[in-house]
Amino acid sequence: MLSRAVAHISAAALDHNLSTLAQRSGTRLLLPVKADAYGHGMEVVARRAAAHPDVWGLAVATPAEAETLARLNLGRPVLLLTPPAPEEVGPLADLGVRLPVGTLAEVDALPAHAQAHLKVDTGMNRLGARPADAVAVGRALAGRGQLEGIYTHFATADEPDLTFARTQLGRFRAVLDALPPALAHCANGGGVLSFGQIEGMSLARPGLAAYGYVPEHLRRVCPLRPVMTVRARVNQHHTVYPGETVSYGALWRAERETEVAVVGMGYADGYPRNATLKAEVLIGGERRPVLGRICMDQFMVDVTGLDVQPGDWAELWGEGDLTATEVARWGEVIEYELLTGVGGRVERRLA
Repeated sequence: MLSRAVAHISAAALDHNLSTLAQRSGTRLLLPVKADAYGHGMEVVARRAAAHPDVWGLAVATPAEAETLARLNLGRPVLLLTPPAPEEVGPLADLGVRLPVGTLAEVDALPAHAQAHLKVDTGMNRLGARPADAVAVGRALAGRGQLEGIYTHFATADEPDLTFARTQLGRFRAVLDALPPALAHCANGGGVLSFGQIEGMSLARPGLAAYGYVPEHLRRVCPLRPVMTVRARVNQHHTVYPGETVSYGALWRAERETEVAVVGMGYADGYPRNATLKAEVLIGGERRPVLGRICMDQFMVDVTGLDVQPGDWAELWGEGDLTATEVARWGEVIEYELLTGVGGRVERRLA
């Protein structure tokens, strides 16, 4: 069957971003590919990233993601970022997955062949050991020969005010100073762009930045490229006459004879319904408005005066003038939500 919607994943853009972020951080990268590689397709991205010389390993959020990634045998370490259930620890260790540890009980539960990364909670208050407890946990891991890495996560490194991020970094350094050497990593994308090279760090973990999106105030720090371009097919073309309405709720009424293309992607595929009456797409060489309410499986576009036929493609967002940032704004979401929301009916293709 023909694909009705495709997310084209640019190998060149991904390679560029990985090289740029590694240079900026002065370290190799532990690339997050959780949430289906931020919607880009975990297997597609992981295979490409694993071949990149600046990528040390790959990080995921769930045991199922870790298992899937480990079974691909890509030759790069896989780190699980969130604690597994006790019964998942053994099978994950058997696959070589690096496990997150934040308590002495989790240390005791590790199989002898497991490798672990100590998670330090320096202020995110989400996961990990507080600094006062982390040293004991880290020493227990080191005593068993299982302390491969030590990490924390910034809460505000992508904000203009870096005061709290510097406080977190200071807390993290204090833990590192009290433990044997291990792979230290703390910088997410905001951390890499805001701080550049952080002394003593072995790895960096840029998430959304690796896929080409950063806060506006950081965009000039280093050039990054959007990795995903989403296109959907026109599946019907018809005429709407003056006074007629389009789509649910009859929100849009034709004031003139209007040529309409029906595009095969909707909110079930990740195109935001809240972009209704705001969205535009690139079609037939022009930017044209979406008409009426966005539907579950499709939406309608004004293509009056254009040579557009069923089977042609509309570009919903990409690396050019129409980006995911603009679509996310129309949809009243952030880029993370838009990209990770791209559904399984949208084919991922490495281009």
